[in-house]
Amino acid sequence: MNVLTFVAALLCSAVFLPTHSVVAQEKRAPGPFIYGDLLPDAPELAARGSAGVGVRTLKLVHSGQPDVLHAKDGKAPLYDRTLTVEVWYPARIPAGKPELVTYDEVMGSSNDPKRPLIPFTFQGRALRDAEPNAGNEKYPLVIVSHGYLGSRLMFSYLTENLASKGYVVVSIDHAESTYRDAAGFPSTLLNRATDDLFVLNEIAKRSEKGTNSFLSGLLDANNTALVGYSMGGYGVLNAAGAGYSPQAVKLFGQMSGGSTALQTRATGASELKASQDPRVKAVIAFAPWGMERGVWDAEGLASLKLPTLFIAGSKDDISGYEKGIKAIYDGAVNADRYMLTYLNARHNVAPNPPPAESLQPGLHFDEYMRYAEPAWNERRINNINQHFVTAFLGMQLKKMDYGKYFDLKENDAAGPWTGFKPRTSVGLEMRHAKP
Repeated sequence: MNVLTFVAALLCSAVFLPTHSVVAQEKRAPGPFIYGDLLPDAPELAARGSAGVGVRTLKLVHSGQPDVLHAKDGKAPLYDRTLTVEVWYPARIPAGKPELVTYDEVMGSSNDPKRPLIPFTFQGRALRDAEPNAGNEKYPLVIVSHGYLGSRLMFSYLTENLASKGYVVVSIDHAESTYRDAAGFPSTLLNRATDDLFVLNEIAKRSEKGTNSFLSGLLDANNTALVGYSMGGYGVLNAAGAGYSPQAVKLFGQMSGGSTALQTRATGASELKASQDPRVKAVIAFAPWGMERGVWDAEGLASLKLPTLFIAGSKDDISGYEKGIKAIYDGAVNADRYMLTYLNARHNVAPNPPPAESLQPGLHFDEYMRYAEPAWNERRINNINQHFVTAFLGMQLKKMDYGKYFDLKENDAAGPWTGFKPRTSVGLEMRHAKP
């Protein structure tokens, strides 16, 4: 063997063969790719856990809430808010029973005549109405909040994954903020945080022993995390203590017939302080909205004191990055906080990949762009989110020794990040700041 042949063989062995070996060892589920399945380059903690996953749908009614969409002369009548929630939980899967579910979803926007509602379905890896797997230890609770517009089903890659790892995950359809029932923006501005806290209370009640709920004895609501995307991120930060600014209250009044209802969620409000729930132990905010619109200020962000993981795209053109999400991260000076950044990604760093139906010719472009990232593979983003959300919630809710997955250089210039295969942590940045 001459020198050139030897070098070529060495390079092939060093670079290519390990990659092929990893692919061969990956355990891929049979059949078509389902949202949340592993790509060959998925990081270590993206893999599903050992628990089977069940899923059920509940309807919760939050009575006596201000109907700001019908406010007049600054006063809002009261109404009942019906919130549909999807619950994923560790379950017993009968032998021979496929762990598969079909979710019913829609594209379009009910408030946009140019984008009619188009029903479609997609599959997930869970079993509808499966028997809960109640163990000696109760499972932590994770509450998930979508964007505007959005759906409780748009994060199934993550909600199923977490349930398989021993969490009860509850994802909310926020009334007047979904594809099916889109309504005025003031409803979203006011109700996100209160919806989250109401759902926490309702799920906690159902988890008490002696109730007829399938949740009885299954979860520990005293060990809860809030997860939100876009307007959901806006809401979970407020639910965790970050007060809205005077400018936000003024803007809300201009949009809602002079209503001052948002004042109850503003910095310094007695109602905001009283609503702070000690059962909430951690927050994850994907692309949280509002900083570029003056919703947050230094005083309000300083009130956020819970451990928080921010996840953002460096080219976010909805929430903004430098003057948006990163500014929120920088301003949350009293929180132990992390920020994962997808370089060159825009706003869609949280949802499932684009559904196949969104590829049909003739559809409005935004049916695809509600999910897609121009510079990233959304399935890869999903796997990376599974990894870091697992690590963060493992640290905060289960006290697992996962700190090494965040003890990282800002980028991978010094080598691949812990938990990532060689050459696969490119395009990411991680920041960490303590109070």
